[in-house]
Amino acid sequence: MRLSFPLLIFFLLIGCGDDPQPVSPIEQTIDPETPVGSGNNDVLVWFEEFDYNGAPDPSKWTIETGNGDWGWGNGEDQYYRAQNLEVSDGTLKITAKRENFGGFEYTSGRMKTQGNFNFKYGKAEIRAKLPATQGTWPAIWLLGSSHSTLGWPFCGEIDIMEQRGQLNDKSYVLGTVHWNNGSEYNPASYSLNSQNIENLSTEWHLFTMDWTEDRIKIGVDNNYYYQINTNNSMPFFDPFFFIVNVAIGGTLGGNIDPNFSQDIMEIDYIRVYQ
Repeated sequence: MRLSFPLLIFFLLIGCGDDPQPVSPIEQTIDPETPVGSGNNDVLVWFEEFDYNGAPDPSKWTIETGNGDWGWGNGEDQYYRAQNLEVSDGTLKITAKRENFGGFEYTSGRMKTQGNFNFKYGKAEIRAKLPATQGTWPAIWLLGSSHSTLGWPFCGEIDIMEQRGQLNDKSYVLGTVHWNNGSEYNPASYSLNSQNIENLSTEWHLFTMDWTEDRIKIGVDNNYYYQINTNNSMPFFDPFFFIVNVAIGGTLGGNIDPNFSQDIMEIDYIRVYQ
């Protein structure tokens, strides 16, 4: 089913950390199958500035709860709760905690734009600070909108930013894509790259994906360190939606600090250009 949503083209990005400059607002209904904008990924078509207080905007976000199937497919140790997601002072805070709930020792937060904002092709920019505690696994990523019918990895996945849980990996972020490589269940992480960055938990950094019909690029702080050329055997010609979350433990979170109490991923904004 094709989804439509109201769109305000309202800002232009003028610099990392700066407020966008307003332009004439244009309201229109678009089909996620059909990119809008200039086609050069330079016109802002969707944004979340987190410029309100309280729970995440339900017109943009669906909150996911629980532990999923086998820890959301990754053996994760947390139970996701709405209470771990808060918007205040201009940013989203996703708080991972040591907290007994639902039979689990840890809680955290996870939310997605599925059904509210799905898009095909574009440049995404996310300004964020990451947790520093061993065992935390923050992620900013896209999942194919066909997930509900095809499942993973057939729907495709684009990881704009992941950070492993072990302390010696906390100065790295990862960018990768996943898809079904062949007729059988065979997920592939193509040329998994990592970028060493200072002060990921104490300073703001800009995580970027630039996606066109023939390639996907992933970068940090205006440095593209990953690129994959796509073709029609891959599922990157259909709409995707955002997921942001902080997992605890699991395949990339690893061993959790025994003294862990809580930590936060903070997001200043998410902007999409087409």
